[in-house]
Amino acid sequence: MRIVIAEDQGMLRGALSALLSLEDDIEVVGQAENGQKALELIQSLKPDLCIMDIEMPELSGLDVAEQVNKLKLPVRVVILTTFARTGYFQRATRAGIHGYLLKDSPIDDLTSSLRTIMNGGKVVAPELALSLWVEDNPLSEREQSVLLMIAEGKSSQEIAKELFLTNGTVRNYTSEIMQKLNAKNRIDAISIAQSKGWLG
Repeated sequence: MRIVIAEDQGMLRGALSALLSLEDDIEVVGQAENGQKALELIQSLKPDLCIMDIEMPELSGLDVAEQVNKLKLPVRVVILTTFARTGYFQRATRAGIHGYLLKDSPIDDLTSSLRTIMNGGKVVAPELALSLWVEDNPLSEREQSVLLMIAEGKSSQEIAKELFLTNGTVRNYTSEIMQKLNAKNRIDAISIAQSKGWLG
């Protein structure tokens, strides 16, 4: 299987490439230090698999996965991350990724997962599976917009004006958000939503 590795940390990228290259059935054909380069390599090298970090410069791994899906590029995308955030996982799933794995997994687990994916399977790290699938974002799109604006430091009046709502409606949304997140105050609500990847 021909693989492109996209990871912004040079040492980790090099180590992963060296370890995977030891496998008889794996060839690392390209390495990218950011998402934009990863997308270019996928289009030019046409690898079977692309292993990607989520948080990278220029384009994130999730941005690239969405582009691959949109352009219908024939590559299987595998996210390799330290982040077990529900929002990230849901976005990755919508983008049609084939694997969502943890960076601290043993290399044997990774190579075994890559082979499963090459044979048409999908793999999610078992440590992530439960926590990721059980928590859906309870906030509606409008509530997310309101909370995002609160996080940006906007007042109820500014939010009302921007979203063409009344002050009262914004207050209602805010209280609904707090209730859904079981938050003590606005700061707590922002913190909860951010930690679960629910603020985009």
